[in-house]
Amino acid sequence: MHKQISSLQNPLVKQFVLLSEKSRERKKQGIFVIEGKREISLAIQGGISIQTVLFSSEIFEGEISTFMTSETEIIEISTEIYEKLAYRKGTEGILAMAKTRENTLESLELQSDNPLILVAEAPEKPGNIGALLRTADAANLDAVIIANPRTDLYNPNIIRSSVGCVFTNKIAQGSTSEIIQFLKENEITIYCAALQSSELYHHCNLTTSTALVVGTEADGLSEEWINNSDQNIVIPMQGSIDSMNVSVAAGILIFEAKRQRNFQ
Repeated sequence: MHKQISSLQNPLVKQFVLLSEKSRERKKQGIFVIEGKREISLAIQGGISIQTVLFSSEIFEGEISTFMTSETEIIEISTEIYEKLAYRKGTEGILAMAKTRENTLESLELQSDNPLILVAEAPEKPGNIGALLRTADAANLDAVIIANPRTDLYNPNIIRSSVGCVFTNKIAQGSTSEIIQFLKENEITIYCAALQSSELYHHCNLTTSTALVVGTEADGLSEEWINNSDQNIVIPMQGSIDSMNVSVAAGILIFEAKRQRNFQ
């Protein structure tokens, strides 16, 4: 028999709302929320510890046990509560609360002797971060590293826009200085997407240990990255504008590196 909640005033309901809305609360409690079957499944696949699963029996279809780990509490909620908590329509009547991961550089283990890494400096828009993570997952990158993060990685909008790829990628965060030191210690060549003293991206050898570094469309990369770049690379622009969306640019660079590596 599952525990049941039918009151909107229940403390767990209030906690869920707080975690959905406040980055400060997610950091303080070390807990975040996930919405939808696919996202929860990918979180479990990615080794995320699911603490609580909330479901509406009137909406949810399938086996609730599929979304359990050994430490998961299952709670049945009323449709009224589900509709208050769910951000999106069509998330199949299931929500979860899970433990955040540290995502530190110290905890990042590179499995490959010849890694391909994406570094994004100070990305802010959840949609861009989600798109970067989807591209990284599609290319099976060895890691995504976010420098000087401006947005909480467990923001529901990032989980949503990444369609759960925030759980399937190896992700680390740190300052630009820390990341540059990490890359140099691991003998990973730094290719910065920047206009100054740049080579065309497809003229560069991206088959050895490589970090592709991208900045924001508004500001580009900081001087610290430019000063520590082994080679700046550029995508030739043939239209009227001089930049493109960061996730599109990253996708072009990543899949050129994959092409050079015969998609290994």
